[in-house]
Amino acid sequence: MTNDTAPTAVDVVVVGGGIGGLGNALALTRAGQRVRVLERADEFGEVGAGLQMAPNATRILRDWGVLDQVIAEGVLPKHLVMRDALDGSELTRLDLQRTQERYGAPYVVIHRSDLHRILLDACRAAGVDLVTSCGVKDVVDVDGGVEVHSPGRTDHARVALGADGLGSLLRSQLSNDEQVSSAYVAYRGAVPVEEVAEQQGIAMTDVVVYIGPRRHLVQYPLRHGEIFNQVAVFESPKALRGEEDWGTPDELDAAFAGSCPAVLSALPRLWRDRWWRMYDREPITNWRRGSLVLTGDAAHPMLQYLAQGACQAIEDAGVLAGLVSGEHARSGPGSGPDWDAALGSYVELRRPRTAEVQTTARWWGSFWHRDGAEREARNEVLRSREVDDYQHLDWLYAAR
Repeated sequence: MTNDTAPTAVDVVVVGGGIGGLGNALALTRAGQRVRVLERADEFGEVGAGLQMAPNATRILRDWGVLDQVIAEGVLPKHLVMRDALDGSELTRLDLQRTQERYGAPYVVIHRSDLHRILLDACRAAGVDLVTSCGVKDVVDVDGGVEVHSPGRTDHARVALGADGLGSLLRSQLSNDEQVSSAYVAYRGAVPVEEVAEQQGIAMTDVVVYIGPRRHLVQYPLRHGEIFNQVAVFESPKALRGEEDWGTPDELDAAFAGSCPAVLSALPRLWRDRWWRMYDREPITNWRRGSLVLTGDAAHPMLQYLAQGACQAIEDAGVLAGLVSGEHARSGPGSGPDWDAALGSYVELRRPRTAEVQTTARWWGSFWHRDGAEREARNEVLRSREVDDYQHLDWLYAAR
């Protein structure tokens, strides 16, 4: 849909058409709400490469009726394997078939753009109003809801969801906090599997993570095993010194010097013309102002060490839609849900949960990147883990 000078009022305006925004739009439409998504880009789409979708998210995707397609277009890995980046030795592994049995939903890896397209198609089929080329400038509380102001148009809704990501404009209406640099940077590469045929240590049925001093490498297949995805992450000395030009390819090579042959053989297959600096934010208590509420990375941006960024955005959407259609639904013609109560409950439920994931992701990154005697102690802890020990996963993956 193109911009409209006099758009009709809807129940919910979602600001941002990424995975979190589309997930909320789909879930709320399925809950009986009229939803419009405003996307600033000229078309809907996602950049990046692979995503790991854990059971806490795939359980919700199944409820939305899209999990079968996600599985069909992704890969069901057999194991999650952790190795030492310096000597290549195996430290621990997770049997993902057992994980599926324990948590009642699978662990799926999928290309980010494929998941986004699946959600976009589902939104279209459900009747979500999808608007592009619409950069929202402001959200104003009015009697009975909000006005969402964009160049050339004003949208009226009962509720506005800020799903505009790490650099959220709408978050700035609620908090003056800043993005936090981790000083780490990621290089990615998703290439046809034929291009990695000679690469050392390739496992086409697993997610493999090599962890080492101030560096790690993640590998897994995508698109039925037709594509191989690799992500190399390292701490930038330039960033630590406060230099602006940080994360450059020379730093990539220097950071991974001394790694095992399997890790070194991956570096030439990474995209070297682009890289992603890694930021998050501190958890905040204020996600809501009146009928405006934050969701996804706008509310709780996190580092990627638990592979939970998209998963937590999907959890947000599942929880809010559940409240709107369940606990805070009203009966009677034209009554609609009790949005004030629903938004209050949503923040109360989601804020502590996502804050725990944010802070744990930071700790997990520091655990991965230990050096010297601390590395040896970490390796001993991981090697001593029993295969059927889920004590550090239940809080994250189990149904809530």
